[in-house]
Amino acid sequence: MTTGDDETSDESGSKRVAGAAMPRVDFSTFVLSLGTTALYQMGVVANPATGDLEPPDALVAQQSIDTLEMLREKTLGNLDDEERKLIDSLLYELRMRFVEITR
Repeated sequence: MTTGDDETSDESGSKRVAGAAMPRVDFSTFVLSLGTTALYQMGVVANPATGDLEPPDALVAQQSIDTLEMLREKTLGNLDDEERKLIDSLLYELRMRFVEITR
């Protein structure tokens, strides 16, 4: 199935963009993407374009963590056990890392 100029989808819902396989976006991949963004903003994960660690930006990282917390609150009662455990453990890890960069 073609979905754009250089974009196709297969039966599993995964997309190929310009030859690279992209995972299907579901709740877990979305949450993990937000978590990775927060880790990047805290200077824990390297910039994918340069491979370098950027200096932490606590204000922006806090906003990403708050966004995940809001998402957790808004989806309360609608997540399966794995999704709930994922977002809870991710939030815990991000908060602990945030404390480390703001000491």
